[in-house]
Amino acid sequence: MVNLASEPEFQQAYNGEDIPQLVHSLEGSKLFKTSPDLKAALPVVSVPERVIQFRVTWEDDQGNFQVNRGYRVQFNSALGPYKGGLRFHPSVNLSILKFLGFEQIFKNALTGLNMGGGKGGSDFDPKGKSDNEIRRFCYAFMRELSKHIGQFTDVPAGDIGVGGREVGYLFGAYKSYRNQFEGVLTGKGITWGGSLIRPEATGYGLVYYVSHMISYSSGGKETFAGKRVAISGSGNVAQYAALKVLELGGKVISLSDSKGALIATGQQGFNETDIELIAKLKLDRRYLTELYTAEDSFRSRFRYLPGARPWSNVDKIDVALPSATQNEVSELEARDLIARGCKFLAEGSNMGSTQEAINVYEEDRRCRKADGLWYGPAKAANCGGVAVSGLEMAQNSQRVSWTSEQVDKELAGIMERCFWNCLNTAKEYYDIAEGELPSLVAGANIAGYVKVVSAMKAQGDWW
Repeated sequence: MVNLASEPEFQQAYNGEDIPQLVHSLEGSKLFKTSPDLKAALPVVSVPERVIQFRVTWEDDQGNFQVNRGYRVQFNSALGPYKGGLRFHPSVNLSILKFLGFEQIFKNALTGLNMGGGKGGSDFDPKGKSDNEIRRFCYAFMRELSKHIGQFTDVPAGDIGVGGREVGYLFGAYKSYRNQFEGVLTGKGITWGGSLIRPEATGYGLVYYVSHMISYSSGGKETFAGKRVAISGSGNVAQYAALKVLELGGKVISLSDSKGALIATGQQGFNETDIELIAKLKLDRRYLTELYTAEDSFRSRFRYLPGARPWSNVDKIDVALPSATQNEVSELEARDLIARGCKFLAEGSNMGSTQEAINVYEEDRRCRKADGLWYGPAKAANCGGVAVSGLEMAQNSQRVSWTSEQVDKELAGIMERCFWNCLNTAKEYYDIAEGELPSLVAGANIAGYVKVVSAMKAQGDWW
């Protein structure tokens, strides 16, 4: 593919180095020996079925016309309608969206629901914009996107920069342009087709997944109770992961944002009230440093580190949950986490670890076996969000709303099945040394790949 423009994020997801995210997981396993025909699908599944790129022009509050780029990468529809978020952020480009869409194919497959994979968004920055500017941008963006999506074709959701407000404007625009009320977006308001537990789903699902990691590695003897848990980020994923950890008896000792990190100085860590204050702060698009400066209770129990991430700055920890953005754990930070006693790391953010960090995790797992760090990759550990989006689609199709208990029960079941699918697939296709924990990243890659390309073959997409 030397004739293609450089796409570093997509190439990391596709081929990586040393222990790559997908290709070497497949080629290093028994999969292509037992099913050599499946190798032929690799170059096919790595190319999107369709890439849509378009111009978005909108008017700011001063009456000036602005222009942004809009994208939708419709990567794979073998298992169902394209499904994946829309991201509004200045960093958005085709490489990032292809990486996210490629990962989304296999993440969605691991939920067990009928969803394909896609991703989209714009380099528009909602920060600093008025509600009217955001509304005008969303209507302009959907003017083109509405031609390419639908409940049986492509069902976008929110992502970075696209929360409940933006989903509302986008849905209103779609309804206006298409004259149809349908479940074309997920993450909708609860009174007009949304699902309970959707905001909590990624964070809750992440903790459910790690609960199974802890239980399996300890032979059922341990839970989150008493575990010291370092979390990065302070958005929805981090907030709800923290609340679920507290509910299960763990101690949350860090949260962070793009300006810096809050680290607990004592044994208590964050409590529910702290997280409620942080949630209100983030709703106003403000930073943790403001809370630390204004609240005596925070200054007495935490230290604030400007420009820092938690990983090299926490003391003894048991569990790490990167939940901020991609590539947020480096090789050095991975080694620091291991030195501080971290036994479990699972990604709430997409591709939260650099490839070098993943190499460190996997080497530690192989060398120290059950005493090493066990890694849960994003495509499995954080699939709870898109799983509940799939459940929202099901509710929309039935014109019903489930209770929070129903949705949470379904979510917990999906995460349990996902864990065992990754674990058992790794056991099936890799030789596991005595006392060694199976590679969940290898299991996730193989399980997702086999499901998707088998469907593609049955539909005649490759031979």
